[in-house]
Amino acid sequence: MKKMVLVAVVSAFAGVFATTAFAEKQPLMRNALEKLEDARKNLENATADKGGHRVKALGLVNDAIKEVKAGIEFDNKN
Repeated sequence: MKKMVLVAVVSAFAGVFATTAFAEKQPLMRNALEKLEDARKNLENATADKGGHRVKALGLVNDAIKEVKAGIEFDNKN
């Protein structure tokens, strides 16, 4: 009986550890990065005549991509 309980406890701990150890780091930040990169592609492919707003939006999206990457890098190091 004690052996079964010990096996159950060790298995549960191993499962939690494996899930934590192999979980994707920062899935929300990586998801945001993917969406920003998609937005950049869409802005690059949009017609140019938007009164300068497309170009400004493209610059802001590029800035956001840099910031998200910097945030991921910072969090991975700390």
